[in-house]
Amino acid sequence: MAAPLASKAGSAGPGSKPPFPELDFRSGARVEELNKLIQEFTKHDQREYDDQRALEIHTAKDFIFSMLGMVQKLDQKLPVANEYLLLSGGVREGVVDIDLDELNVYARGTDYDMDFTLLVPALKLHDRNQPVTLDMRHSALCHSWLSLRLFDEGTISKWKDCCTIVDHINGATNYFFSPTKVADWFYDSISIVLSEIQKKPQRGMPKVEKVEKNGTIISIILGVGSSRMLYDIVPVVSFKGWPAVAQSWLMENHFWDGKITEEEVISGFYLVPACSYKGKKDNEWRLSFARSEVQLKKCISSSLMQAYQACKAIIIKLLSRPKAISPYHLRSMMLWACDRLPASYLSQEDYAAHFLLGLIDDLQHCLVNKMCPNYFIPQCNMLEHLSEETVMLHARKLSSVRSDPAEHLRTAIEHVKAANRLTLELQRRGSTTSIPSPQSDGGDTNQPDDRLAKKLQQLVTENPGKSISVFINPDDVTRPHFRIDDKFF
Repeated sequence: MAAPLASKAGSAGPGSKPPFPELDFRSGARVEELNKLIQEFTKHDQREYDDQRALEIHTAKDFIFSMLGMVQKLDQKLPVANEYLLLSGGVREGVVDIDLDELNVYARGTDYDMDFTLLVPALKLHDRNQPVTLDMRHSALCHSWLSLRLFDEGTISKWKDCCTIVDHINGATNYFFSPTKVADWFYDSISIVLSEIQKKPQRGMPKVEKVEKNGTIISIILGVGSSRMLYDIVPVVSFKGWPAVAQSWLMENHFWDGKITEEEVISGFYLVPACSYKGKKDNEWRLSFARSEVQLKKCISSSLMQAYQACKAIIIKLLSRPKAISPYHLRSMMLWACDRLPASYLSQEDYAAHFLLGLIDDLQHCLVNKMCPNYFIPQCNMLEHLSEETVMLHARKLSSVRSDPAEHLRTAIEHVKAANRLTLELQRRGSTTSIPSPQSDGGDTNQPDDRLAKKLQQLVTENPGKSISVFINPDDVTRPHFRIDDKFF
């Protein structure tokens, strides 16, 4: 990886040559320079929000939740009191394990300024205290079909039209919850609700700039004042507890042992609408441990997270064609590295460059060996379906990064600075026509609710990169329902 400082091996005596700077053996790059470039990238990549921007975030969030409350009232399919998981970063940022090849390309700065992913349970199984056993007879590892036999007759009746039907020889009928049909229903319902909302626009209401169905995800871009916010809304099935197929993972030693409790890690999981490479799209769901990953993220050092974000920015651009590697693969590799390496090493504040180089090495190793185990279900190889030509193409591209990491970091910095310039330009153009918050009485639009603004700004600035769980009652969308970790706001 990197050549150690000569002074670490022994102290330099009088008249001896000065120690060499610490160098990366492969590229010859100075580790100190790489650290500075990662810090510069982090500075431009992390956004600070003023009171107005915090209010715009709150306005968009309220609009999305109100819209989902209206979707529930259309045909009563969604649970009345639902628990959403709101994640910072869109699906394209790898916050959930969903294939990116069906998604339209959106670019920060050009299409949006901030992005979020919202997991919306269509069904919930929350009253089980034993390991959850899923029907994996027809699926690849890490995937499952979902029979509505687990639910009551009322639920089956409501969701029959979003199922594939299998008739057995004995005359029984089995309804399998279909991710594609659920996504179609969800998109149609959201479109109906948005159409109704736009017929009676209210003062301060966000402008719906784009609504698109990307595979099984509904992407909405809202304009609020001078901000554009992307919401990737994902219909999911929510479970309390832990899947039996991942039970053995709990028996191993992990980096989070002693830092957070097992109860926090295994509080729940999801099925997301994504199938395996050879799976049946109409029936197959993918297991997602997004709720657990929110907890694990608290145990990862800031320097490793900075390296991960910088590496992610590089590979998103470099490995976009053909789409084979997603940021979620990189996230999995980072979690494996946390298990593999001593915590005392990973907590070093000035080791971001070492971590970046290590993540690139890890990713290249996974490509060359066509092996990337799922962190929670290690027997599932997430690269198994790729062709030899594809993995070698991407491995060669990564070799160019490894040969000159400083240059690729500078390119990533220029990209994020360009995106920020586009955002600032939009803000300047929209500053004179800024949309007031719905909480405003329509009076002086230049005097926002300072108390609410300070509260929201505090939430955003004190929890950088954290994911927020939200409890929402569609019959009461007037109250804030933020939950960051275990605190409600």
